Amino acid sequence: MCTTCGCQGDMLHKHDQHDHHHHTHEHEVNRVKLEEAILATNDQYAKANREYLKQRNAIAFNFVSSPGSGKTSLLEKTIARLKGEYPIAVVEGDQQTEIDAARIRKVGAEAYQINTGKACHLDAHMVGHAYEHLQIHNNSLVFIENVGNLICPAMFDLGEKHRVAMISVTEGDDKPLKYPDMFHYADTVVINKTDLLPYVDFNVPRCIDNIRKIRSDIRIFTLSVKTEEGLGDWCAWLKSLLAAKVRNSSD
Repeated sequence: MCTTCGCQGDMLHKHDQHDHHHHTHEHEVNRVKLEEAILATNDQYAKANREYLKQRNAIAFNFVSSPGSGKTSLLEKTIARLKGEYPIAVVEGDQQTEIDAARIRKVGAEAYQINTGKACHLDAHMVGHAYEHLQIHNNSLVFIENVGNLICPAMFDLGEKHRVAMISVTEGDDKPLKYPDMFHYADTVVINKTDLLPYVDFNVPRCIDNIRKIRSDIRIFTLSVKTEEGLGDWCAWLKSLLAAKVRNSSD
């Protein structure tokens, strides 16, 4: 069970629901109220994070995916290409270890690791605390790598400007239909590991169609972090966002 959002809480007492229907109903109502309260509090922290970034004219990206889709690898390659042009700060989220933060620092960006313990996602308060430990300069790119999970992170606004959902070709092209909330709340999707397409049963057009069934206006990048094919378009989009933000701030 996640100690933050209470996911899987509805599994409690499942084995004896037929004997305690009234109790189970009360439990469900209380759980919903608790989740609503948690999300309302989270939204206040997200608002504060958004204001903090606005003051610095920085753009934050919340990367969400299942484990192993390539979030950290994408960040490494992105940082290597852009670190000479823009200040970059990274918030890393994992249940344990500093492995990913160490990888990010090695390629030349500042990183702060959040270990969530039993929690299966980052929340806005955790991210706001991380900002206190990072040098977020004016006109920065701020990357938040969420815990690998396609369910709970969809619920939590972190104060980001863009939510980027990643999927790799090793996962199956029906993944957007199975986890619609994650793709509904994302405004951008990265389909990664296209270098493996000859070896897996993954249909890119079908996957894109499935994504657009969830959200028709979503932005989609198809690339291989390993070979860097398609990485140029991804980095060009990031640069265009920050360039536009800089122009608007100077008007």
